This record gives sequence, C-alpha cells and structure tokens, in this order.
Amino acid sequence: EVQLVESGGGLVQPGGSLRLSCATSGFTFSYHAMSWVRQAPGKGLEWISIINDESSLITYARAVRGRFTISRDNAKNTLYLQMNNLKPEDTAMYFCAKVWSSWGQGTQVIVSS
Repeated sequence: EVQLVESGGGLVQPGGSLRLSCATSGFTFSYHAMSWVRQAPGKGLEWISIINDESSLITYARAVRGRFTISRDNAKNTLYLQMNNLKPEDTAMYFCAKVWSSWGQGTQVIVSS
C-alpha cells in the first residue's frame, strides 16, 4: 500500500521558516517524480514544486520561487520542502504527491503574527 505522510507544519511568523517532510512507503521512491501542492482556505489546489527521480530536474511555481526549496533523500524515501521568508499568503494545507497517483493527508502551515 502506498503511503505518504507529511509532517513539519505549524504556526510561524511572517519571515520565518519551516521544513516540511513527506515520509513514503509502499513503492520504489527512487523511481518516481514527487511534488508538493497546497490548498489555502477556501481555494483550490495550487501546485508548488516538482522534482524528478534523480533530483536533476526541479521546477517551482512563481509564487514560491527563490523562497522554497524542494529536495529528496532516496535512501530515506523522504521528500522535503524547505520554506523560507514565509508570507501570510503561504498559509495552506500542504500535500506531497507521488506524481500523480497518490497523495498524503497534508500538514497545516499557518503564517501569522
């Protein structure tokens, strides 16, 4: 059974940082591209970033480029999202995805003073 479990969310002040993790199991992590998406309250899903199996191809949405960094550790079957200089508009539920067949349950990020 494919499982993706996000963690690392929380309440942070504007300008702060968080590191999200996505622990995976049930599939060969190193074979698959992975992605982060988010959903702000009352809004639809917004794609944030994608990384290929070897970490050689990475793309970001314009809204997070230069502030967020996606990475992966294939030895640990884990995906990461380092989020710096957080803004109130980054407040959302963050989901990791095994492109595009499986999703985690999400971790909440709230950026507020």
